[in-house]
Amino acid sequence: MMSHPADKNSRAANPIVLALRRCRALFFGVGVFSGLINLLALTGSFYMLQVYDRVLPSHSVPTLIGLTILMAGLYIANGLLDLFRVRIMSRVGVRIDNEVREKVFQALHLLPLKVRPTADGLQPIRDLDQIRGFFSGMGPTALFDLPWVPIYLGVVFLLHPLLGFFAFAGALLLICLTLLTERRTTAPMQSASRSGAQRLAFGEETRRNAEVIRALGLERRMQQRWESLNSRHLSDQLSASDAAAGMGTVSKVLRLFLQSGILGLGAYLVIEGQVSAGTIIAASIIMSRALAPIETATAHWRGFVGARQSYRRLIDLFQSLGIRHSGAMVSLPKPAITLSVQSLAVAPPGEPRPVIQGVSFMLAAGDGLGVVGPSGSGKSTLARALVGIWQPMGQHLRMGGSIRLDGATLDQWEPDELGRHIGYLPQDVALFAGTIAENIARFDAEATSEAVVAAAKSAGVHDMIVQLPDGYQTIVGEGGAGLSAGQRQRLALARALYGDPFLVVLDEPNSNLDATGEAALTDAIQSVRARGGIAIVIAHRPAALAAVDKVLAMANGQLQAFGPKSEVLRQVLQAAPPAHPASPASPPNLQQAGRPPWAMSGLKIVVDSDAGGDK
Repeated sequence: MMSHPADKNSRAANPIVLALRRCRALFFGVGVFSGLINLLALTGSFYMLQVYDRVLPSHSVPTLIGLTILMAGLYIANGLLDLFRVRIMSRVGVRIDNEVREKVFQALHLLPLKVRPTADGLQPIRDLDQIRGFFSGMGPTALFDLPWVPIYLGVVFLLHPLLGFFAFAGALLLICLTLLTERRTTAPMQSASRSGAQRLAFGEETRRNAEVIRALGLERRMQQRWESLNSRHLSDQLSASDAAAGMGTVSKVLRLFLQSGILGLGAYLVIEGQVSAGTIIAASIIMSRALAPIETATAHWRGFVGARQSYRRLIDLFQSLGIRHSGAMVSLPKPAITLSVQSLAVAPPGEPRPVIQGVSFMLAAGDGLGVVGPSGSGKSTLARALVGIWQPMGQHLRMGGSIRLDGATLDQWEPDELGRHIGYLPQDVALFAGTIAENIARFDAEATSEAVVAAAKSAGVHDMIVQLPDGYQTIVGEGGAGLSAGQRQRLALARALYGDPFLVVLDEPNSNLDATGEAALTDAIQSVRARGGIAIVIAHRPAALAAVDKVLAMANGQLQAFGPKSEVLRQVLQAAPPAHPASPASPPNLQQAGRPPWAMSGLKIVVDSDAGGDK
């Protein structure tokens, strides 16, 4: 079956494939060194051959001294070349790490955004570590020595055909053992890798939910699950280790038998007068050298299999995420005019069915949009799509609609460049370990104090920050530990406003705010609009809509209404149920009762056209 040219091109641009190709010159150098090392490895056998066949019969001490000096020099050269070879291979591993680790980190945070979450989100890092560790070990050197096995066997054949056949049979047996090792260890190692990833993922999950586990008394149950996962992983590891160790032991025993066996066969040939005494020692040394790479490869087969699995996983990962080496994208001007959404359809990563579909609207600079609708209507999905977290379905075929800033789709910007034009406050606020200033500045090393303070003042959080013991240099723990939910939300708002982005999307921005915080939020939205930006607010509480001029109502993943705030909210008011409890005779189907599915129960709105907008 022939592969498609596009698949070949994609594989050719795969970062891990390119990294290995860039090391071809180093691999060639290691191959040359390996050839010289294997030639010099014949030193011992020829030295013993000359000692037994020339020095001992002639009793020539000068010849012995000369041969010994030559032998010592060749062994020193052999050792130096072997040292250089190992050092080069170690640097190959580091070079591959240097070239691929940026892409691996990129894959690490793209993975949950584009594909279904896996058991262990850190597996790409472990895969790269596995590849680097393999190249820094003895496994690759054995692979470079394997092509010399037939040459060594040929030399043994030259000494005597029977010795050659004996050595060839031994090498064939060891090769069969290596193939058997491959067959017996692959499945256990894959099982160990999967169970290890599940164990680590569960450990990380319990760490994140430590408070819930303690409050609900789940410690013993979580401990039991951990013990079950850990036991399964240990069992898988033992199976893989036993399979590799068993084959390694059999290989070692066979090699020892072959070394002694060739000595016995050589002695028989000496008795028969077919070879000299020196031939026995020479054949034994040469055969030992011929079998050594096979035994070494068998002993390191587990590392080879692990590196190969890691290599294939990284290839598949980069291809699935579309990560490849390509030319630099054209830098687009800063958006400043419109946001256009056309026939948008979006599904969560790894899900085939869209959560929202057919959503279309357009906003201009200075607009403020409130997105309303019942829970599960797709509001947060829309927010994720607007900031480029989740992609439109079938984006490469333009089948899932589009999101455009000043006419350009979001994928025409580099992610880091696009991020400078977008402010985003998610429902689940996430701060990073570092100072408050670093979090507000999005860890921009070139951020100025003026820009950080300006963002904090825009979010109305400056006074709160300066009251902290260390002010803007206050260390924020992982996830914002040590701060209240309201403080974290206001700091995240300041982060969203940092750099005056054109598009600001706030998902439930007042869920943890008090009256003062809600007033600051209203001022922040007004300031975004006043400077010519676009503010979009996902809201359940009406206070968040105070500073917007347009409203979009959603239900069941579809847009139900879009327009001026007064008109859309008036429809919501008209469709709202009465304040008194429904009688038993009331129709259970709200749509049948005349209430549209996007109506929001409990939303109280006062229309005031004289106050500069609708409230």
